[in-house]
Amino acid sequence: MAIEDRLKELKEKKDILKKGGGKEKLEAQHAKGKLSARERLDILLDKGSFVEINGLMKHRSTDFNLDKTEIPGDGVITGFGTIEGRLVYVFSQDFTVMGGSLGETHAYKISYIMDQAIKVGAPLIGINDSGGARIQEGVDSLKGYGEIFYRNSISSGVVPQITAIMGPCAGGAVYSPAIGDFVFMTEKTSYMFITGPQVVKTVLHQDVTFEELGGPNIHETKSGMAHRVGKDDTDTLKLMRKLFSYLPSNNLEDPPYIKPTDDPLRQTPELYSIIPEDQNKGYRSSQVVEAVLDDNEFFEIHPLYAPNILVGFGRLDGRVVGIVANNPSHIAGVLDINSSDKGSRFVRFCDAFNIPILTFVDTPGYMPGLEQEHGGIIRHGAKLLYSYSEATVPLITVIMRKAYGGAYIAMASKHLRADAVYALPTAEIAVMGPKGACEIVFRKEISESSDPEKKTEELSEDYKNKFANPYLAAGRGYVDDVVDPKNLRTVLINSLRVYETKNELLPKRKHGIIPF
Repeated sequence: MAIEDRLKELKEKKDILKKGGGKEKLEAQHAKGKLSARERLDILLDKGSFVEINGLMKHRSTDFNLDKTEIPGDGVITGFGTIEGRLVYVFSQDFTVMGGSLGETHAYKISYIMDQAIKVGAPLIGINDSGGARIQEGVDSLKGYGEIFYRNSISSGVVPQITAIMGPCAGGAVYSPAIGDFVFMTEKTSYMFITGPQVVKTVLHQDVTFEELGGPNIHETKSGMAHRVGKDDTDTLKLMRKLFSYLPSNNLEDPPYIKPTDDPLRQTPELYSIIPEDQNKGYRSSQVVEAVLDDNEFFEIHPLYAPNILVGFGRLDGRVVGIVANNPSHIAGVLDINSSDKGSRFVRFCDAFNIPILTFVDTPGYMPGLEQEHGGIIRHGAKLLYSYSEATVPLITVIMRKAYGGAYIAMASKHLRADAVYALPTAEIAVMGPKGACEIVFRKEISESSDPEKKTEELSEDYKNKFANPYLAAGRGYVDDVVDPKNLRTVLINSLRVYETKNELLPKRKHGIIPF
């Protein structure tokens, strides 16, 4: 066969791959407001950088006439490319080809690039748009999912794993995103759940829609499965590129540094007005975070889930930092089950990938009540203590106002080996709030008073003046310094420079037992 004929044959095979499920199915995909698998990769990756791997692989199943069925790429596109010049491995499921269903070869292609990502130390990004396991291939499909889940697990904390849900993701398929690090969803076109509405209706006799059961809004606000939600496919993919800019390629590298455009000596006098003098008045801690970060840019993670605590990424003097901040504008910034889970998971991610953690504290404590106690607030709250204690990255803490009781300890206190703890003059560090403390300590004196309410107010004011301030803690060495808010940005940058070379080792062990 002449070379011209061989090249013609190659082109024909590649053209079949590019067409996916064909023009009609591609138009149906677009009609739903969804991009094709290849169009998504074009937006996610740098132009012209994608290199496809195993595109010509074919399935080997013969049941249900599959041996007579053409399945281009076996329903998934795999390969590598770059984002802002940095290597990343990717897969993109093609819903136009057998509904993007996962069979043996489909799973092999994904597993193969996961192995390559580990081998070279590159992040993995998966774009999910699949009807689930390919029923025609039976147990081989289940085996395929298991192979992927195993690799998700051993890759955890080694390379970042990011997933986009851009269509259906149901049954066993949901576990891969859950094991990974970050999940993105798209409004109106994506959903994920273990069992669909029909099964729920059959088993539990409940009528529920796809959106109500596992749509983006549910996972963004209630389950916490979705870390960010895009308005459409393009918006979602651009959000993923933004997140990628803060992450290192693997656990042996530092996060990407960029030359700063913001003055490290820039003062932040706006903090005087952002943080209210009235300790019972709420404010958005994101305003504090944005004020000190480079160019006031804060990429928030889980913005609508457990909003009493904020987590996300930013930069200080060009260096990436992870942010954890109590948020007094929502239930006073109290720590509950969901916020404890949210904060501890983020701390562990940052620690795994060498990202210093800045913690901004303003919390009256852990949430009381039957619902929280019965839901396991003790176990969930302990995760935050465990995560900070285990972290070996630089830990810098700012106590803005309230830091009471166990929550004071849990929020990266000196007692959990934070490297630098600063307080603003508005900080209150105590076992509990003044009124509650006085009602316990001076219970007899108050009960015997002719005006218990007035007596409580007097004693609370005395307690506040004596204990509810940062100076007793500073006198014990639990706070390194009390800082003028206008100098906070510069103080944080200087501390980050000092602890950049921090080297702390934990006792040798196989792994700890986090209180799940």
